[in-house]
Parts: sequence; C-alpha cells; structure tokens
Amino acid sequence: MTQLKPFLSDNAAPVHPKVWEAMRAADSADNPYDGDTLSAQLDERFSDLFGRECAALWTATGTSANCLALGTLCQPHGAVVCHEEAHIEVDEGGAPGFYLHGAKLIHVGGDGAQLTPAAIAEVIDPIRDDVHQVQAHAISITQASEYGRSYTPHELGALSDFAKKRGLGLHMDGARFANSAAFLGGSAAAAVGQVDSLAFGFIKNGAMGAEAVILFDPDRAAEVKYRRKRAGHLQCKGRYLAAQILAMLEGDLWLANARHANAAAQDIASGCGDRLMHAVEANELFVRLSPTEREALRAQDFAFYDWGDDAARFVTAWDTRADDASVLGKAIASL
Repeated sequence: MTQLKPFLSDNAAPVHPKVWEAMRAADSADNPYDGDTLSAQLDERFSDLFGRECAALWTATGTSANCLALGTLCQPHGAVVCHEEAHIEVDEGGAPGFYLHGAKLIHVGGDGAQLTPAAIAEVIDPIRDDVHQVQAHAISITQASEYGRSYTPHELGALSDFAKKRGLGLHMDGARFANSAAFLGGSAAAAVGQVDSLAFGFIKNGAMGAEAVILFDPDRAAEVKYRRKRAGHLQCKGRYLAAQILAMLEGDLWLANARHANAAAQDIASGCGDRLMHAVEANELFVRLSPTEREALRAQDFAFYDWGDDAARFVTAWDTRADDASVLGKAIASL
C-alpha cells in the first residue's frame, strides 16, 4: 500500500517522543487530581514563559480550555464577540453556550478570520443598553486565526485597548498559538499581548491529550477549578497531563516543533503563487484548486481536505517531512 503524504491536519500527527518519555517518567504514585508535584509547577513555568504572573490549569481538550476560560469573562445573560468563522462558533458543537449556561455568541466579519476594533464596534454599538438586548461581555480572538493568520503585537495592543475602554474581557483561542509565536519571532509574550485568558494548545503541536488554560489574573483560578470539576474535566491522574505540558515547555520544544511546521508550510507556499487565498503566517495553507487539480494531487498520494468547491486546505505539523513538503510545493506549481 502506498504511503500517503499527510497534510490533513496537525491533529493527525503522532505524539512527540519526549512527551511519551515524560509520561513514562510520571508513571509512579503521586497525589491525585492536580495535587501532584508536576501540576504544582505549571504556574511558575508559565509565569516565566510569559514574563508576568499567571495561573495555569490543565484540561484535556481545546474546546474545554476555551469554554472554561470564557466562563470567567462572560455571564449567562451576556455575549462573547467572535469572528463569524471562529472555532467556538463553527467547530465546537454549541459547547460555549453549554458551558456558559446560555450566553450568546455575537458574530463579526473580517479578512483572514481576524477581528479589528472597528469591525467589533460596528456590530456592538447598535446594541441598546437595556435588559431587552444581550450585552457583550467579552471578545474572543484566535491566534493563529482559522485561516492561519497571526495577530501582530500592534494589532493585539489595539484590541486590548479597545476591550479595556469598553469594559470587555479579552480571550485568546490558542490552538495554534505556538505557530503564531514562531512566526512572530519566538516570544510567547509578544504573541499573547494583554489578553485576560489564553487556551494554550499543545495537542496539535506534539502532545497527546493536554491543553493549558492560562489566566493572567491568578485570582480567577479558584473559579475555573470549580468549573473544571463540574464540567467533568478534573482528571484523577492529572500528573500525566502536566507531564505532557512540562515536556513541551522544556527546552522550548513547543517552539521548535512550531518552527518546523511553519518552515514546511513556507516551503509549500513557495510553489503556490497567486493560488494562495491567505498569507501563510503559521502552518496552514488555503489554496485555490479546481476539483480536477485536487484529484491530480490525490493521485500523487497527497492527503488534504477540500475547502469549498474550488480550494483545499493543507496543514503541516511538527513531524512533516521536508521532502514531502517540497514535493507538494512543486506538484502544486506544476499544475
């Protein structure tokens, strides 16, 4: 059987060997839930990474990480402002409404699935300030966005200033946060800006099943712990989740993995020319391809998802082979 060249999703990538090693090293008796020695290290490690005090809690999925964080910023009678193609709207099965006990999502448009203060204001300004209309409580942005675009520090600063002036919380869905940080030069602090909370993704970048909820107001951690338990995400052997996260932080493995994936994406992009629908600022490429052209690539054993009728999405990962990326770029160029 021919070996497929995988560009379906970074979710399909294997677990990094160093993560397996860390989980094996954690395979001994310790306190249950989050009372173990590894979980106790998370606050300090992430505070060092971001250069400011924060609280960090593990959870098993990106959906739960997003919703647990948003729960601290939005009341059930309020709303979260997000892009109309945000993951919390399109791909989380109504989980935000479930976790936030009925809170609404207010949709805003924007190129590259990114938000701007002006676009947000255009949508929320007409909302009357009375009990008959749902009021915005928070903004959620995605880094990198659903189209692989990365918010710059300047753009993050503008959004943070806007949120503060309007009294809104600011949340970041960071499923591919590492890829944006790598694109922006390697600084976690620059890639996160002054958001209130971050769902720091590790699974797409080499972990097995661990994400981190980062709270830049550590006093909110107690609330999230209660929410995590009620939501069914307090795992009794939490040390295995903490072990994965710490392994990814050790020696900046999270950043090295992301840089590798980004480099592979850039290699592919070099063969796409004006077929690219969006600038490649992480590890995703959206490429204009006809049905016939897509079938021609699949006949060469490339695996990827269709994106509408006339495009395809290609995603690279920490384990993408340089040869596969190069061959794909050349195959697209030759169409």
